[in-house]
Amino acid sequence: MHFFLKVGLSLVRMKNLTLLFAALIFIVFCTVTIYLLEPETFESLLTSFYFVMTTFSTVGYGDYSPVTGAGRLFTVMMYLLGIGLLGVVIGKIVDAFSIFRKRKEEGKLAYTHEHHIIIVGWGKKTEMALKEILSSDPSVEIVIIDTLPTSPTDVSMERVHYVQGDPSEEGPFIQANIAKAKSVIIFADENITVASLRDAKTLTIAITCERLASNVHTTVEVMTEKQLANFSHVKVDEFILSQETISLLAVRSAMHQNVGNIVTQLISRTVGEDLFEIPTRPEWKTYGDAFHALLEHGATLIADRQKMDINRRLQEEIPSDAILTVICDDSTYHSIISKGVRS
Repeated sequence: MHFFLKVGLSLVRMKNLTLLFAALIFIVFCTVTIYLLEPETFESLLTSFYFVMTTFSTVGYGDYSPVTGAGRLFTVMMYLLGIGLLGVVIGKIVDAFSIFRKRKEEGKLAYTHEHHIIIVGWGKKTEMALKEILSSDPSVEIVIIDTLPTSPTDVSMERVHYVQGDPSEEGPFIQANIAKAKSVIIFADENITVASLRDAKTLTIAITCERLASNVHTTVEVMTEKQLANFSHVKVDEFILSQETISLLAVRSAMHQNVGNIVTQLISRTVGEDLFEIPTRPEWKTYGDAFHALLEHGATLIADRQKMDINRRLQEEIPSDAILTVICDDSTYHSIISKGVRS
């Protein structure tokens, strides 16, 4: 008993790779030995391997069994050592999965995929953005960076990943694979009450982000407009003025009814018509060509990048780097993308 206890403790202390290698060698040894002891009972190495594995796993179908004394004695030895070895290996595998899940919950695993969206900071805005992204694109994955001790979302969500760390440092961004990301969204820290201090932290994060991956599209939430000057040297692609945007939308809604509902509908994938980007086509020479071709398919062309006066530019030629924005429903957009549009 002391011998088996000592062997068991030695197996538990083994490194995973060493233990796996030892298990494979023992299985091969038993497979070859039992075949050499009883070649007539076990017609091939495949049969003896089948017998060894059913013995180790305690299944014991009984369709093959040794008939000689030497074969039976070796089987007993193989049974005593093999079950313990296989049990330790299975235990190590279970432990590895547990450690993996724990590290994922704590945001300690590096993200290795590409074309994902990184969201910095967890809060109500992040939660809403998460739902909107997941409903808008069925394939895109999201990486959340925050200092929370565990993931704020269910770790079983395959398309959402968590990285723990201070986003003002480069480590979390490298762990989130920012170099291969599609875009980054930086929300202001809701735990900071002073707007200027919130913007100061956001600025630090934006500088870190742009230093590591200046080619990645970056959207930053800024609390006050006067702080935009401090962001002038940071190559941020888009700014969202949080307080001003809400105030202006409230005023427009009060002065012109339903404006708020219209804007909400356009920026949400879950309600009504939406905004989509449409690639240009060789047959579209002018904005007028694109406008009328898209209109026939139920989509309305409203902008090229930041140019929203397309209806007054119908005679102008479309530049090669144009990014056209249309208003339509989801089915119309997918029909245009999949089938193409002819003028």
